[in-house]
Amino acid sequence: MSDFYCEKVFSGRTPVEKILETENVLAYHHTRPFWPVHIVVVPKQHVASVLEVDNDLLVEIFDVIKQVAAKVYQENGAARVLTNLGEYQDSKHLHFHVLSGDKIR
Repeated sequence: MSDFYCEKVFSGRTPVEKILETENVLAYHHTRPFWPVHIVVVPKQHVASVLEVDNDLLVEIFDVIKQVAAKVYQENGAARVLTNLGEYQDSKHLHFHVLSGDKIR
């Protein structure tokens, strides 16, 4: 199965608008948003899902999520954070969505 993040985003083949980046985590505006505010937070190393992430990386991911969600909340009055597993997870690379607004598609 293909991995959009490893194959396209981290290789630079799909340019993204970065929001925040740490040594191990990238947050960027979704390339095809489903909500008016749709930011993706993804570890730079391949981790298949939240069930396989180690605690140190999870803490770093959630630190980025916390910063991004706080800004989205401040600017929009509301924010959602979600991730998926199994058949709900299109890309089998751990990623979180930080969202605000009503679904646009």
